[in-house]
Amino acid sequence: MKRLVSSILFFSFVVIGFSSCGSEPQDKSEGTKAADTTAAKAPEIILNWKIGVQTWTFRMFTFEEALKKVDSAGVKNIEAFWGQTLFKGSKASFGPGMSPADRAKVKELLQSHGIQIVAMGVIAPSNRAEWIKAFDLAKEFGLSYITAEPLKTQWDMVDSLAGQYGIKIAIHDHPKPNAYSSPDSVLAAVKGHPNIGACADVGHWSRNGLNPVDCLKQLEGHIYGVHLKDIVKFNDTNAADTAVTKGVIDFPAIFQELKRQNFSGMFSIEQESNWYHSVPDVINTVKFFNEQLAKLKQ
Repeated sequence: MKRLVSSILFFSFVVIGFSSCGSEPQDKSEGTKAADTTAAKAPEIILNWKIGVQTWTFRMFTFEEALKKVDSAGVKNIEAFWGQTLFKGSKASFGPGMSPADRAKVKELLQSHGIQIVAMGVIAPSNRAEWIKAFDLAKEFGLSYITAEPLKTQWDMVDSLAGQYGIKIAIHDHPKPNAYSSPDSVLAAVKGHPNIGACADVGHWSRNGLNPVDCLKQLEGHIYGVHLKDIVKFNDTNAADTAVTKGVIDFPAIFQELKRQNFSGMFSIEQESNWYHSVPDVINTVKFFNEQLAKLKQ
């Protein structure tokens, strides 16, 4: 995710231009079910890996529309984009500011699609009160972790809250000059903080000129989730995003390394290209993911 949502207090400038995007025409073909190509069967269970979608992938649409697209791709887990407009004609967005009625409707939509929110982010609340609101929301929706980029001065406080709520914090790595652009900076936050770990964004590491497999090795034992994306050029912070397997990243090596580490968590597909018609790309990514897992179990 290229723009960090810092807190609910300034959603307004993060989601400018997004609230009206739900009115964009949708590709009718994207609503077709793809169970035959995306069914996550034995490999996911054996390795205890989940495939999900970071709904930032569908940021041009409402949360309600995004769920339909996720469902049409045969995926049942999401990392919710904090700040995504909930429904057409509504100014409400996903986050602590949701009204009781909006929360109830979101839960109803999730249940109707058989989808669960495993994580949400990327966030960076500015103070303790905002962090508590985030944890309260995560608890209400049964999240496993929150993808975030906390301030260095917040590490102790955030780790303590994460322990109290039983919800982990996965630090995300945006490209340079972000404070967490390298595994070293994430490890600094992890040290002495058992409830803080990493969200491994393999695309951003590659943009930073870092080998994703080497980064995964550095963070072994601390990885809570993965952002699954591909880019067209290595060592370029402005490298364009592309569909998984269409770029420069060696995904089989990444999967092999995470298997070696006994990683247990979710791979969130986060595609930042082909914004209005990306469902086929997501379907192909899920298919590739399952094919790779099938090979790993052999």
